[in-house]
Amino acid sequence: MKILIADDDQQILRALRILLTARGYEVIVARTGGEALSQAVEHHPELVMVDLGMPELNGIEVIEGLRGWSAVPILVVSGRTDSSDKVDALDAGADDYVTKPFAADELLARIRALTRRQPTTTDDEPIVAFGDISVDLSARQVTRRVGDGSETVRLTPTEWAILEVLVRNPRRLVTRQALLTQVWGPQYTNDTGYLRLYLSQLRKKLEPEPSHPRYLLTEPGMGYRFSPEPTPGED
Repeated sequence: MKILIADDDQQILRALRILLTARGYEVIVARTGGEALSQAVEHHPELVMVDLGMPELNGIEVIEGLRGWSAVPILVVSGRTDSSDKVDALDAGADDYVTKPFAADELLARIRALTRRQPTTTDDEPIVAFGDISVDLSARQVTRRVGDGSETVRLTPTEWAILEVLVRNPRRLVTRQALLTQVWGPQYTNDTGYLRLYLSQLRKKLEPEPSHPRYLLTEPGMGYRFSPEPTPGED
């Protein structure tokens, strides 16, 4: 499997190349944002790891550039720990975020979690509709009704994985631990902060009023619930 690493720190590039090559991954490196996009176009990696602070184009611009044509999983590996940086990366289309310095075992686990998400749907899967949104489980595609037509709503692989779990369990409480386990794996059941960020991203893309969700509901202290019909008083 090919992994593209975009980072201008030579020591990080060398350490990651050694770590990942030893695990059987094929590693492609880029030292600038522009080079990262060029390498992605040329080599079509199965995963992209990107730092936020790079010359030419920064990490956010690289993520936005990739998301213009690719759904490849994107893992941010950055020394920036502020929550606003994480939100900006997720807004741009990143799937996960690891801060430097990182533990090798955690990094490898997050890579496995991102790359093991393979389609499990079949051609006879239903289309789930709510509001102006349609979720095609067969095509793994989300569209929004606009006038007499529709437009595609771009979701990252992680956003899709979370949405799929929720829409497959309509009106049922899905605990935070269950979501974290199904999407990331059992070792991440305490990462509730990331989960809140991803739900916030989904609401921005799918809810008419993200600050007052009608369909992707929070059950305080427990988890989340997908309600195909608007909550009372919201229609």
